[in-house]
Amino acid sequence: MALLHRAELRPSKLELLAGWLPGRQWFAGEAGAPVSRVAAYRFDDPAGEVGIETLLVRAGDGPVLQVPLTYRGAPLAGADEYLVGVIEHSVLGRRWAYDACGDPVYPPLLAAAVLADAGQAEEYFEVDGKREVRPASMTLTGSRTGRPVPAGPASTGSVSAGAVSTGSGDGGVTVVRVGDVELAVVRRPVPAEVPGSGGLTGTWPGRDEPVLLAYAR
Repeated sequence: MALLHRAELRPSKLELLAGWLPGRQWFAGEAGAPVSRVAAYRFDDPAGEVGIETLLVRAGDGPVLQVPLTYRGAPLAGADEYLVGVIEHSVLGRRWAYDACGDPVYPPLLAAAVLADAGQAEEYFEVDGKREVRPASMTLTGSRTGRPVPAGPASTGSVSAGAVSTGSGDGGVTVVRVGDVELAVVRRPVPAEVPGSGGLTGTWPGRDEPVLLAYAR
């Protein structure tokens, strides 16, 4: 489960992305245009140290873009090139936001969703000592390949340790690796056939036809 906070963020996540997205190789849309949220989903860090959220956004009237992010309470060693920016969180303090594809905590959780249909984390608030669940903004469907899901490094692992490598391919795909599993994160998700090797699809209100979010290669 993912504990959320009713907090003020400076800058907001969307403001942060408005400045970061146009510099990405896979960016599509209007540079400088406001970034709007379409939907989102989260994974749960087993250690409870790192926030892991994937935002589906668009810049102006551009196509939907998939942006996995991690939020950390301290800088991640060796990950300067993946830093999206720093957010001041009114409850948690300063948070370092990273492109999750460069954060070692993300690939094993993505692998579990792609290969074993592990799903997304349930989101909730603490209200008067009770849990108030926030309805999911989208639905995820993964594959059940029967393939073992590789374990990743601890939340405190660094990119320089070689636990994960990334690279941008054609068509807005970023490749991440964990163990012997290679996963493609689709940056501009559209409806597509799910490969036999396993895939993750998603739908949200107004999008009834599933789009391909990630797949095993």
